[in-house]
Amino acid sequence: MDQIRTGALIRRFRTAKRLTQKQLAERLHVSAKAVSKWECGNGSPDISLLPGLAEALGTEIRVLLAGEIEQNEREKGDMKKLRFYVCKACGNLITASGDAAVTCCGSRLPAAEPRQAAEQERLRVEEIDGEWYVSSGHPMTKEHYVSFAAYVGDSTAMIFRQYPEWNLQFTMPLYRTGRLLWYCTKCGLLYQDLG
Repeated sequence: MDQIRTGALIRRFRTAKRLTQKQLAERLHVSAKAVSKWECGNGSPDISLLPGLAEALGTEIRVLLAGEIEQNEREKGDMKKLRFYVCKACGNLITASGDAAVTCCGSRLPAAEPRQAAEQERLRVEEIDGEWYVSSGHPMTKEHYVSFAAYVGDSTAMIFRQYPEWNLQFTMPLYRTGRLLWYCTKCGLLYQDLG
């Protein structure tokens, strides 16, 4: 553990959480001087304090030990990690740009796990007048329909709500890469990649 790097990281997480040194110290049952000493790089927290320190700062022990935020830690919440939560009771759609605890209609919702669409399930994507025209012959009845479709790219996400007894179709900007996802009330979340 590099005391200086870990100390700087502790300070960064603490200030992001809007905690004073005293407040953090109280949570860990140590003195405010101890926290100050860590942040200045003049000492390290005892190994027995690391689980509580990581929890209080909203990070992981391995991040504190490394003294730096790893690349994937920095990218938490990017659009590529968009999660879709669908309430089967009311049809509500909730998204989060990372893992989340989501409830609706009194039940905790799991994130829908996307599966790659088979050839016969894929959406039709055509370029028309400088836009993508997306359509499908998927059944659209009250019992079996696609409730939403979405485009997800590096920094962009778009959701297109669909309704029973309407044809599945929408237009979107002409992105060359990214992922199309759609949620079928019987088949779950499917995807296909663009590009």
